[in-house]
Amino acid sequence: MAWAIALWCIGFAAVNLVYEASGRFSDGPLAEYGPALSVMTWLVVVLKVAGAGVALLSVTRRPIPVPANLLAVLVWGAFALLGLYTLGSVVQAVGMVTGLLGSADRIDAAAVGYVLFFLAGAVGYGVLAVSHSRRSATPTAPVLLGVLGAPVLLGVVLVAVPALLTALGVMPH
Repeated sequence: MAWAIALWCIGFAAVNLVYEASGRFSDGPLAEYGPALSVMTWLVVVLKVAGAGVALLSVTRRPIPVPANLLAVLVWGAFALLGLYTLGSVVQAVGMVTGLLGSADRIDAAAVGYVLFFLAGAVGYGVLAVSHSRRSATPTAPVLLGVLGAPVLLGVVLVAVPALLTALGVMPH
């Protein structure tokens, strides 16, 4: 499972690298956001590669330089972050279907695949988190810290970093 999740993360990071290498946001309607999207791309690539490492470290039997409780925070955080993001996408889809949040016309096979992709990651990290916690007899505090820290990291990536980029003049207002 850990190798599958690590590959999931690396594949997901590769998409960002292809976007960056292709200059996808250099032209067109998002061109003015290009520099900010480039910063965000590299930030999420680092997070995704780190996520691959967390997945692999969570199952290794070799001595690692990361304390078991810190690793528990990270693997539970990855599970909670992906779970929260998936839940948010499902809530958005329900809102669209009910007419509360835009039109359901935007829900197509690609959108459903996108949500299922994140759900697969969340389930995979959930399995790794439970397995790691059982093997290392993780106390409750690291689990809670990981789960409660996930919304903070999501907020940093989706709100705080764009706000900082706007304040620095990298992203337009």
